[in-house]
Amino acid sequence: MEKITTDICIIGAGSGGLSVAAGAAQMGARVVLIEGGEMGGDCLNAGCVPSKSLIAAAKRAEVQRKGGLGVAGHAPGIDFAAVKDAVAATIARIAPVDSQERFEGFGVSVIRDWAKFVSPREVQAGGRIIRARRFVIATGSRPFVPDVPGLDAIPYLTNETIFAQRERPEHLLILGGGPIGIEMAQAHRRLGCAVTVIQKSTILPRDDADARDVVRAALRTEGVVLREGRTVVRLRKLGSGIEAVLDDGEAITASHLLVATGRKVALEALDLTAAGVAHSAKGVAVGPNLRSSNRRVYAVGDAAGAEQFTHVAGAHAGVVIRQMLFGLPARAETRVVPRVTYTDPELAQVGLTEAEARAAHGDALQVIRQDFAHNDRAQTEGAPDGFLKLMLVKSRPIGVTIVGPQAGELIGLWALMMQAKIGLATLSGTILPYPTRAEISKRAAGAYFSPKLFDNAGVKRMVRMVQRLLP
Repeated sequence: MEKITTDICIIGAGSGGLSVAAGAAQMGARVVLIEGGEMGGDCLNAGCVPSKSLIAAAKRAEVQRKGGLGVAGHAPGIDFAAVKDAVAATIARIAPVDSQERFEGFGVSVIRDWAKFVSPREVQAGGRIIRARRFVIATGSRPFVPDVPGLDAIPYLTNETIFAQRERPEHLLILGGGPIGIEMAQAHRRLGCAVTVIQKSTILPRDDADARDVVRAALRTEGVVLREGRTVVRLRKLGSGIEAVLDDGEAITASHLLVATGRKVALEALDLTAAGVAHSAKGVAVGPNLRSSNRRVYAVGDAAGAEQFTHVAGAHAGVVIRQMLFGLPARAETRVVPRVTYTDPELAQVGLTEAEARAAHGDALQVIRQDFAHNDRAQTEGAPDGFLKLMLVKSRPIGVTIVGPQAGELIGLWALMMQAKIGLATLSGTILPYPTRAEISKRAAGAYFSPKLFDNAGVKRMVRMVQRLLP
């Protein structure tokens, strides 16, 4: 069996693993990268990239359908297979950035096989044993499939298979009302499918209740059927489709089933016990520096039990690189992690929601809300629904919710402010272009100061005195 000695061995070629590999190799470390699946991981092949491409196609269809502002709407001509070809083409355009050839160009030794630990300092991949000074587990996560009676006897889709589905589903039944389920529900409805979502609690359960209401209303207006607070007790094959029986006895028939009930960390094949790495179903047990119980092994992204976002995995890569390459202390930032659900309207969040902030801070919390109905750009676009909600404690932003078009683009400013601890006065005094949706953030910051200026008797007395004294 071939033996390889290296400085850093990375298991998993998704966002986190590729970021570590590129940085470490270009700064002079010897790097081995092991990937048994597709380069680019879930994000490129079955997650962020294909889903946002599908959502973009669906949005174009909906714009044609609705029209507005004096432009007549009309039924869009949708070629479902061509839409999926466009999704595949998007993946293909981005794939070279994550390709084996590109990383080998950086000097990375890429092994296309599945890895498992055989000792605290060695990994086996195919016919090779890799001995490294440091290891990075970046294996990501996979769809979680619930234990529903009958599910194992019927065909079903997950995010790993739905983007290859070239035949348009007549009726797509979705188990799960989280971000993946809700994004796919709206996209498929806009592309001409009947869609029913079954969610055991409320849809988008992590998000602000008021913002969730805006998204829910949009989904229902477009014809997505929501069954919230319901569970499936039995599934069965029924002719060319499937039947789902709910806990209240309702039976729903559909042509296709998408399981979007969450994700599970992909660790089972690694034999972490052999590595002396403590772990659970939630991921590798790591400290703030992302180091495991084996001092030679780090974990990043989903594998570290973190928020399951590509941008978190990328941020984790920087944390471990600083430690492994330069011996510098570093900690993963968990306080300021923005997230976006790419529905229309989008729903974006950074920091605490209002409910979380009230639970943590009680009467010390101040909430400022600004509606897009008062934003001139939103009015000119004929899309005034939605709002920004700012949570403050002693003038310090601790959370921001935005629901509306381009919410994902707008939340980045607040992530920067919270991360860099930039005060509201700086934003309030910043000149922003008019008319833009970005002005809603400045308006929210200004709303904090307005009562102190306009409703302050002392300020009014001072102004009157100055007016008398001025020549």
